[in-house]
Parts: sequence; structure tokens; C-alpha cells
Amino acid sequence: MHSSILAIVLFPLLGALINGLLGWRLSKRIAHVIAILGVGVSCVLSIQLTYLYFTSDYNALNFDLFKWAVIGEIEFKIGFLFDSLSALMCSIVTFVSLMVHIYTIGYMKDDKGYQRFFSYISLFTFAMLMLVLSNNFLQLFFGWEAVGLVSYLLIGFWFKKDSAVFANLKAFLVNRVGDFGFLIGIAGVFYYFNSLDYQTVFEQLDAFETSAPAISIGLGDWSAITFICICLFIGAMGKSAQVPLHVWLPDSMEGPTPISALIHAATMVTAGVFMVARMSPLFELSETALSFVLIIGATTAISMGILGIIQNDIKRVVAYSTLSQLGYMVAGLGASAYAASIFHLMTHAFFKALLFLAAGSVIVGMHHIQDIRQMGNLKKYMPITWITSLIGTLALVGFPFFSGFYSKDAIIEAVHASSLLGQEYAYYCLLIGVFFTALYSFRMYFLVFHTTERMDDKTRAHLQESPKVIWVPLVILAIPSVILSWWVMEPMLFGSLLSDSITVKPEHNSLAMLSREFVSIVSFSLHGFTTLPFLLLVIGFSLAVLIYVMKIPVNQMIASRLGVFKEVLNKHYYFDDFNQKVIVRGALGVAQSLWHIGDRMIIDGLFINGSAKLINSISLGIRKVQSGYLYHYALLMLIGVLAGFIWLSWPSNFN
Repeated sequence: MHSSILAIVLFPLLGALINGLLGWRLSKRIAHVIAILGVGVSCVLSIQLTYLYFTSDYNALNFDLFKWAVIGEIEFKIGFLFDSLSALMCSIVTFVSLMVHIYTIGYMKDDKGYQRFFSYISLFTFAMLMLVLSNNFLQLFFGWEAVGLVSYLLIGFWFKKDSAVFANLKAFLVNRVGDFGFLIGIAGVFYYFNSLDYQTVFEQLDAFETSAPAISIGLGDWSAITFICICLFIGAMGKSAQVPLHVWLPDSMEGPTPISALIHAATMVTAGVFMVARMSPLFELSETALSFVLIIGATTAISMGILGIIQNDIKRVVAYSTLSQLGYMVAGLGASAYAASIFHLMTHAFFKALLFLAAGSVIVGMHHIQDIRQMGNLKKYMPITWITSLIGTLALVGFPFFSGFYSKDAIIEAVHASSLLGQEYAYYCLLIGVFFTALYSFRMYFLVFHTTERMDDKTRAHLQESPKVIWVPLVILAIPSVILSWWVMEPMLFGSLLSDSITVKPEHNSLAMLSREFVSIVSFSLHGFTTLPFLLLVIGFSLAVLIYVMKIPVNQMIASRLGVFKEVLNKHYYFDDFNQKVIVRGALGVAQSLWHIGDRMIIDGLFINGSAKLINSISLGIRKVQSGYLYHYALLMLIGVLAGFIWLSWPSNFN
């Protein structure tokens, strides 16, 4: 099994290196065959090992490959942990990545950077696999930073576009804020546990909880574990785009659609959710940290869902849905429903990849027009894209019998059953979020695939279904978007599927109440038609029909009554303005002050130029003395002799 795990990681890296170093000499066909072969082998091995792990009596496999540094008694190693959580993540990452690789053949066929793009997405897959398979914090941080670096390259793939360069720089800088907190959290773990190995750290938690050390950070004494967990979660806020570190994710749409699907479905944004679930033994020791996670997740879910209804770019609508769904996952983590969050991560990976790739299919058919107001009735021209988009939409809104329903409702019920501070606020945020999810999802669906055709005649003349290489991945992704939960819900949420990788204290087990009410997947599905979330879903759907199909001007009536809140929505809650005008300008002001005082006045003015001016002044004085006249030198010698005689004759010198 050791060699298979190494192969899972290294095959995508091999494909990335070949295309990255030799791509300029390879044909497009050879380039994509190499990349797809690398990720394909990794996918097959991941699914095979996952199946064997869950159907056989395998224990978690934790091994070190080699030491790469030793400092005192601390050893730094490259190692891998293959348990239930990493097995599921490997299967999700490699399968979705494989579908994106295949889809890319059709979407990027005319792009000059074809080989470079395949190199990047293979490298992205490798980085994510290193992250999810790591067995220590330092290797986790390597994968964490690697996915950030490759996302920077991919978001700015079309680097000749100013908007793409701005977007990838924004993503890079915002994630540095989160990563700073993450690094402090890792440093805290190292300080208190004297190790960065997961197993070693987790084995010390009972004694650590008993001693309950505190830390002073200038705001009074904090529980050390609370401080560590909040710092770690700040890293997750950056990667998983939680308020207020969410601002980079909508702009990541500047990258090609395949990478939008990969970032939003299975790689970068899921890293934060995975990390908190992996660190569940730590987070379970701090109810303060859990409440913080719960409130941030719920706030993100509702606030980003509201923004989804005012977007007109087809990719941005899907992007804001990602932000909202990530909020659901994070809220589930805060309620200690780690299994439900990982379950939603899994279902979301498939239907969100489906929605993004379907959006890309629409963009190809519309000759790269992305404004949904210029579409309409595409069902007539693109039937496969239409039916797969409908499946993805139903999964996203949580319609019973579709995969998204089971995972989203499990999170909502778990939050409802939680007893943590902020639980009631979070529960209502998630409930209202269901309404907005249905509204913006069906708004996009109706404006794109139904209603009156609004494209120009030239675009209409060339409209047709996308090539097979594009729609086949859509069909494949549509299958788990419907049926995946039918088999995995019960063992994941109420069984022992994740018991070897997730720790939940009995008093925090918010899924326990749901498990007592669970009878079967069919009864759970039928019961879904009688719940409050389903009622809110129907209201959102009905409102979308009234406004966008029946053309009743309800939205105009609502907009006229929003007043100042409408401007707040259009400005995206002023997060970008705040960052630009306060954070960026403030940082620039501080930097300019430091440059003016530190660099120009002290370093250049005093030490460099000042010392030069001092030497120059002394030199000028000495030059005046060196006149070249003999009597001047004689006078100076006489003065020197007299000065020496006076000093030697001074009474104090005889003591």
C-alpha cells in the first residue's frame, strides 16, 4: 500500500513536470495524454485503495518516507497518513480533477498556452494530494502554500489581461493574511507540544486539556488551545473564502473555466474545511473556537447567498453559490458535525464541478458571452448541457432525492441541535440561505435555458451542443450528483466510516439527535418534503418563476423598497472598498512613512549620505590646513610642541 500511496501523489507531479519542462516540444495531443494518464492512474489507485480500506480490515496507515532536517531533538519528515478522511479526499480530488482534465481538451483546444495549462492543473492536483495525505503540520503547510501558488498561476493564466493579473494578485495577497494566522497556529502547536506530527500532538491532548495552559496576547489571558484553534481557522478562512477573507474568490473567475471548476469543487477552497476536520481533536477542546467557526460560517452562508441574486455573469453566480455552500460546511464544523461537513464537501464537489463545467459549455456555445441577460432558451440548442445543469441545480438547492439535499439538511439539523453560543443565529442564517440559494439558482437556470431568446442573430446562428469531450464529463458528474448520497449518507453520518479520523466529544455530538430519528434513506427523503427548508426552497423557486418566467415585476417592487441596502448589495457590502481605501491605502501610507523616515532620512540621509558628508566636511577642513606653505607647517609644529609641553607641565599629570 505504501507504493500505491506514493504513486497517487507522484503520477500527477510527473505529468506536470513533463508538460512544464518539455511541453514546448510536445504536440497538444501528447501533452493532454500525458496529463490525463498521470491523473487517471492516481484516480484509479485512489478509488481502489479507498474501496479496499472501507471493505477490508485495514487500519489507518501512517508512515514516514524520510527525514529532511534535524534541529536538536526535533525531526522534520516527509510522511503520509492514509485513513478514512484522506482516502475520501483523494478519491474526490483525483476524480473531479480527471473530469476537468478531459473537459479541458475541448475548452482550451485553441489556446496558445495549452501545454502550460495542463502542466498547471496537474501540479494543482499534486499539491492538493500532498495536503490531504500529509501526516504532519509542516508538510500540510507545504501543500497549503503549493495550492495557493498554483492557484495564483492559474487565475492569472491569461496574464495579458489586466483583470486577470489583478485577480491573481488579490487572491495571493488575501491568502497571505490567512496563512499568517495559520503559521502562528502551527507555531503554537510546536511551542506547546514540541512536535509537528499529528499523532504525537493528538496523543498529548488529554494531558494538555488537564493542565489548561493560558497565553497572554495583550488582551487578557486566553486559553492556549483557543488561541491555537482560532489561528488555524484564520488560515481556513483564507483558503475556504470565509467572511471577511472571501473577496478573492469571485475574482478568481478571471481564470479559464476548467480551473474555476477545480478550485471551487475539489481543491483549494476545500482545503480549509478538510484542515479543520483533520484538527477536530484540537477544536473539540475549545467551545469558544467552535462558536467562532459556527458564526463565521453562518454569516458567510447567508451574506454570500444574498449577493448571488444580483450577479449577471454566469460564472460569478456559481462562484457566489460556492461561497455560500462553503459557509454551510464551515457552520457544520462549528457545530462539531465534522462528518456532515465532509459529506457536504463530497456532494458539493460533484454538483459544483458539474455546474461550473456546464457554465463553461454554455460559454463555448455562446462564443464566450457570459452575461445571462444575453442568453435564453438554450434548452433548444444545448439539450445535454440543459439536463445536466438542471441536475446540478436541483442538487445545489437541496431538492429531496438529490445528493445535495442529504448533506445540506444534515448540516442544518446538526446546527439546530447544537448547544454552542451563536447556535440560534447560525440556524436561522442557514435556513434563510436555503431560500436565497433556490432564488439565485433558478434565476440563472431560467434566464439561461428558458425564457425568451436574447442573444443576437450571429450568436444564435452558431449555437449548438458542445463537443463530446465537453459534455461527457458533464454526464459523468451528473450521476454522483444524484445517487452518491443514497449509499454513503448512513455510514458517513451515523456509522463508523470516519471514526478513525474525526473526534467528537459526546456533549458536542450534534448529529446524535439526527441519527435517532433516521430510519432509512427513503424515509429521510420523503420527510424532506415536509420540512421548513423545503418550504423555503419552494418559495425561492416560486419567486424565480414569478419574476423571470412570468415577468411579474416583483423584483422592481422589492428593489424600490430596499433603499440604501440596494447600494450596499451592489457594492458587495463594501468589503472591496474597505480593503482598497483602508487596508491598502493604510498599508501604503505606513510603507511610505517607513520609506521616508527609515530609508531616506535614517539609512540614506544619516548613515550613508550623512557619513559621506561628514567625511567630506572633515576633508575640506584638512585640505585648508594643507596649504603647501612651509611657514604654515612650521607654525603648526610649534603649536603642537607648545600644546604637548603645556599638557605635560599640567599639575594633575604629576599625580
